[in-house]
Amino acid sequence: MNFRRLTLLVFVLSALMTIRAQAPYKPISTTPHQDATKECLLFPSGDTLALEPLFNFLDEYMFDGANKKFTILHMGGSHIQAGVFTNRMRNHLLTLYPAMESDRGILFPFSLAGTNNQVSFKTSYTGKWSAIRNVVKEPKYKMGLAGFCAVPSDTHCTFTITVNKNDSIKFDFTTVTLLGYSDSSWVYPQLYYNDSVLVQGKFDEQHLAYIFELDTFVNSFKIIFAMEDSLWQDFYLRGVYLENHQPGLSYVDIGVNGAAVPSYLRCEWMVKDLELLKPDMCIFSIGINDASGTDFDTTVFINNYKTLINRIRSVSPHCILLFTTNNDSYRKSGRKYYNNKNGYLAEQAFISLAKYYHTAVFDWFDYMGGLTSMADWEKAGLAKKDKVHFTTAGYNVWGDVMFNAVLKEYEKHLKRQSGGME
Repeated sequence: MNFRRLTLLVFVLSALMTIRAQAPYKPISTTPHQDATKECLLFPSGDTLALEPLFNFLDEYMFDGANKKFTILHMGGSHIQAGVFTNRMRNHLLTLYPAMESDRGILFPFSLAGTNNQVSFKTSYTGKWSAIRNVVKEPKYKMGLAGFCAVPSDTHCTFTITVNKNDSIKFDFTTVTLLGYSDSSWVYPQLYYNDSVLVQGKFDEQHLAYIFELDTFVNSFKIIFAMEDSLWQDFYLRGVYLENHQPGLSYVDIGVNGAAVPSYLRCEWMVKDLELLKPDMCIFSIGINDASGTDFDTTVFINNYKTLINRIRSVSPHCILLFTTNNDSYRKSGRKYYNNKNGYLAEQAFISLAKYYHTAVFDWFDYMGGLTSMADWEKAGLAKKDKVHFTTAGYNVWGDVMFNAVLKEYEKHLKRQSGGME
């Protein structure tokens, strides 16, 4: 290890040790069943170096100025579609180092599918669209990684995406890849940016996508559709991929309300999108819907996850994994709520998966307080009345706790790199 890097490592380690109660560690507001000594990032197989590729990237980027990019893919259901928890994680990670760049990655314009947008970007649309999401058991359209497909009815259909909503971190981009295609080359997308600049896309036949290269960094664009025939042909939109081609950390969150692991297994074009994204790390928060019923089978759940991971690793064979357990939750029957005992079974299944893959699991279920704890989080104003979802404050706590757990492991990594200096 060269002298410059050793000096920087010692400096950063000292900073982490002396300001543990402040930044970069995030202060955690008082929560039910809080235990500051509780370890919530577990390594069931004993392989405590499972996250080293992430930490090595941070070392090389922050200390060596390496021209590298590291992409994290975080998948889940409605917790992730809302984007509060994941946006918290994204912003915390990006502020570990001043001016760290980031691709915003793959997004879907949720509003044209009649569902809620994420907090970190906004969308609008015109015209009539037909849309489906991956919770449909027999989908009429093929979907990709984002778990949606939307079909415009004619050339009156447009949509606009603007990133950086309420963010201090900039996610400007120079390349927009429209993940979609038409059955006919007579119908194709065009892109406007800066209100008046029109860009024609280049069709990528392998990935069934149109690539738009822009002359400058922007944070907003509009897609319109053109046709060169009198007969309209359907165009199948499954998302957009935004890139700035800068080194840094990209945190891509993919969530679909109501999605379970089999929902993502229905996404036939997922691998095409993964080939573009090439994730270096996957965080899995899919499970709350798998375990919502009375017939939850942990063996089926684990096998479904193995199938999903096989698909991801068919593209990114060295992709590291991090599992997160379900939160505690309740079922509603009539006017009453009953605790969902499957929360504990799901927790054990996630621990088994982490052990099988020799990786880590963030045990959010245990941190919350285990079975019936969601009622206490609701009383504290951190969970919603449905006793499944969290309030914004609750999601922010989730992001803060998980970030601190990862940062604590990074601190251990820095100690190892500096020869165990205290």
